[in-house]
This record gives sequence, structure tokens and C-alpha cells, in this order.
Amino acid sequence: MKYDYIIAGAGCGGLSLLYRILKNSTLQEKRILLIDKEQKTTNDRTWCFWEEAPGLFESIVHHEWKTLQFKTENFTNEFTLKDYSYKMIKGLDFYNLVLEYAKDFTNVEVKHEEVLSFDVKDNTAEVITDKGNYSAEYIFNSTNLLNPSLSKEDTLLQHFMGWEIETKEPIFNPEVGRLMDFSVGQENGLTFMYVLPVSKHRALIEYTLFTPEVLEKRAYKAAIKEYISNEFTTASYSIIQDEYGVIPMSLQKFEVHNKNRIINIGTAGGYTKSSTGYTFQFVQRHTEKIVIQLEKDKSPLVPLTFKEKVFQWYDRTLLEVLLSKKMEGKRIFSIMFRKIAPERILRFLGNESTLLDDVTIMKSLPTGKFLTAGLKQMFK
Repeated sequence: MKYDYIIAGAGCGGLSLLYRILKNSTLQEKRILLIDKEQKTTNDRTWCFWEEAPGLFESIVHHEWKTLQFKTENFTNEFTLKDYSYKMIKGLDFYNLVLEYAKDFTNVEVKHEEVLSFDVKDNTAEVITDKGNYSAEYIFNSTNLLNPSLSKEDTLLQHFMGWEIETKEPIFNPEVGRLMDFSVGQENGLTFMYVLPVSKHRALIEYTLFTPEVLEKRAYKAAIKEYISNEFTTASYSIIQDEYGVIPMSLQKFEVHNKNRIINIGTAGGYTKSSTGYTFQFVQRHTEKIVIQLEKDKSPLVPLTFKEKVFQWYDRTLLEVLLSKKMEGKRIFSIMFRKIAPERILRFLGNESTLLDDVTIMKSLPTGKFLTAGLKQMFK
């Protein structure tokens, strides 16, 4: 059987695209195959992001904050957001929402198989799994099969472990989220903690690093234990859930497509921001554009705008600075949060800033280090 669309990978990219297609009256009757070897029954990750208006997944926002903190051992910047809200979505809530919605569509088929390879023959895309071959007009790939080869020289890994803890005493303020706490040791590279309270008794505490290599699991656990002990000295707590993940932040180019018929989405398509690892909102913008193209019966290949190319250059410049160790990541973010209005920083990190925002942020940082890195990446 030939499908209209095959979606390979049921993560953020694949399920966001499926949900948007099924919400579109023009496309919702297309024959769709979703393939992933996992059954998505656990809460394996949490997405946090900022946005101005209610989004497509507003119904499953677990918690949101209008007040955030940036912290080092020397200063704390607590700020109230005017335009944005900082939101949290739990992975399992996201999976359940989309997969339950898809069950009402007889034209959607789900297979739990391992994707082995892709091919394109006579303008037809084909996916080969451990159990069979399937073809479609387009395949949307969010697996890592078509990723470029990454190395320590061109790639930092954002790796993290998070614990959702519950305390006996009401020690958290659910109105204030700690966006970055750089008061922890920086011996491994750029390292910070998130503290995101969802009630007076519960919070997600996440240890995050941008380094060339991951740590042993016990190192993350020890760091989180020490942080809780130092920050919440009276806390008696239990771990409700835990999560662990690794996100590549690379100077390598992630290809957008393979022969115009296999379209890479999510991290596979380069929609993880290479300088920060932020993914969720960039995936939403890309999948929305894909659906607009498909609705018009056009190719789902979405060319980058000039502004998007400029932001890619910004990202590569910052990543070059971090990889070359021209400047410590903690110092970069500390300077920004000392000198720049935080909401302006969030606009910049979300690729929504104006030219004035960009210039203001650039002027706040050491020009020489970033100019050298920027020129190197401009002519690569």
C-alpha cells in the first residue's frame, strides 16, 4: 500500500506534524503511516519554552511562569515577563494528546518498527524497517539516520538529568521559575541548573551541561543531590519522576531533505537551535509551514528566509566561541543578563528579535572574540 505521507519518528517533530495535519480540514483524510519502534508510554522528557499567545498545545501546558530568575553566585536577576509566558509541557501528556487524537482517524496507521534506511525511486519515497518496506509521496524523517557525522571539534552536546521532586514542607514558590543558575561548578564546561516549581511541594530540578562529552550517570545524580542540599537545606524529598537526554549542538549542516521526497524535521532537519538546544517552538514553526505548503498542494520543502539565515549565523558564531573556548559560557550569559532587558534576550534566543535588539546584545559582549568567530563562520 502506498501512503500519502509517512512520518518516521514519533517524537516532538513527528507528532507535531501529525497533529497539525489532522487538524487541517484539507489534509486530515490523507493516508498517513507513523513509524516508531517506541510505544511512547513514559514521561521521558519535558519541554519548556516561551510564547506570547496561547499555542496549539495550550491544553496540555502543565505549568507556566510569568516571573523568572537568572542566578550566579554573585547576583540574582528576577524579572517579570510582559509579553511572554514561560511554559512547561510534559512529554507523556504530549504523546497521549496526539496519539489519542489520531485514533479517531481510520486513515492513520501506527507501526512500532525500527527504521533502518530510506530510498527514493521514481519520485516515490520509501522507508525500510526491520519488518517491511513502505512507500509514500513524502516521508517526514525525525530519526537520526540522516544526521551528519559529528565530532568533538564541531559539536557540543547539551546533556541533562532532571528530577521532579516532592517535598514534605511547602518550600517552593510556583510563581517563580529559575531559568538558569550558574552558581554550580563549571569544571566540565558551561553548566547550570533549572528549578521549575509547579506547586509549593513539587519542582523539576534539572542539571544541564554544554560539553563535548556526556558524564557518567552517577555524576548527574551527585550534582542534583548536592544542589538540593545547598539550596533547600531543610528539604526532605522523594523523586517522583526523572529524565535524561542528550541534544547535539553542532556546526555541522543538517540537511533539509533527501532528493526532495524525504523531508527532515525536528533535530534531524536542523530545527534544534545550535547555540542553545532549544527545540519545541522551532519545530512548531517549521511544521506549521509544512502544513501550509501541503494544503496548497506544493512541495513541503520550506526555504529559509534571510532572517533565519542570519540567526543561523548568530548561532554558529556563539557555538564557535564556546567550542574554541574564547570565552566561558557562564560569562557570556552573565554579561547579557546584567546589561540587557531579559525579555529582549528571550526574543533574541527565540529568533524573534529586531535588528535593534540584535545590535544591543552584540554591543554588550566583547566585540573582538565574537567578531573573529563570526567571520570564521561567515566564510565557512
